[in-house]
Amino acid sequence: MKMKRTRRVYIILAGCALIGLSGCNLLQRDAKEGAVVQVGNNYLYAEDLAAVTQRATTPEDSARYAEAFIRRWATDILQYQEGKSHSTPEIEALVEDYRRSLYVAQYERYVVDKRMPKTVSDAEADTFYVHNTDRFILQENILRGALLVIPQDAPLQPELKKRLTDLTDEENLEYIEKYAYQYASGYELFTEQWRTGNQILMRMPTNNWQKTLAAGKQYAEQDSTSLYLLQVTDCRLAGEPMPVDYAREAIDKIILSQRRVAFLQQQRKQLYDEAVKFGKVKFDIE
Repeated sequence: MKMKRTRRVYIILAGCALIGLSGCNLLQRDAKEGAVVQVGNNYLYAEDLAAVTQRATTPEDSARYAEAFIRRWATDILQYQEGKSHSTPEIEALVEDYRRSLYVAQYERYVVDKRMPKTVSDAEADTFYVHNTDRFILQENILRGALLVIPQDAPLQPELKKRLTDLTDEENLEYIEKYAYQYASGYELFTEQWRTGNQILMRMPTNNWQKTLAAGKQYAEQDSTSLYLLQVTDCRLAGEPMPVDYAREAIDKIILSQRRVAFLQQQRKQLYDEAVKFGKVKFDIE
């Protein structure tokens, strides 16, 4: 029985190869044309099996992949048919409700994508933040600044530390970057972006600096080979409100979510009002 089934799969695969050479357009042919397996009104095509068997390295592997795929495909259809034959009015009602919900969800996605504005202005974000600051409280420290990792015996350390105290000065930045290029094994300037304390901690030997974290402070730590210099230009501590730019992504998501709810409510109202106006919804039924 196994041998006969395998021979059938080989024949199907041979047919697939011939069909593939014909270059048929699926959209322009009869449903049965190019089909290699049929279950009721469902057809499995050569292209379907070709996608499954393309990773096979031998004809035997190809036949095995094809047979397994055909079995799964046919079994899924047979189970569906059996289940449908034992359906009840309650099940059909659930199916119809689910079908409607899918159509409605698709329609809502369409109108939101096509018609709802997707941008949040700075003024809108700032206003929302001011009225909802208590929703944006930091769970951990965040900071801005610079971090250098240099050998413990690197030269000109006093000058480097002095330059680090003012990261707004272009000459200082140029000096630090040149120094980092020549001596540093690690360097990051993040005066324009916030980093969490844990993100910086991953690159520092201890967490002692977070215990006294403050803007304008410089921290120096060592391990067996390197010196770590952390200059903090700005910081916010856990429990404090987030800076608005740090909270901006979350603010935008909340505003867009609220806008979507209001937009869809308006769309539903408009859809209903227009249906009533043009007689699609009838009240005086004779």
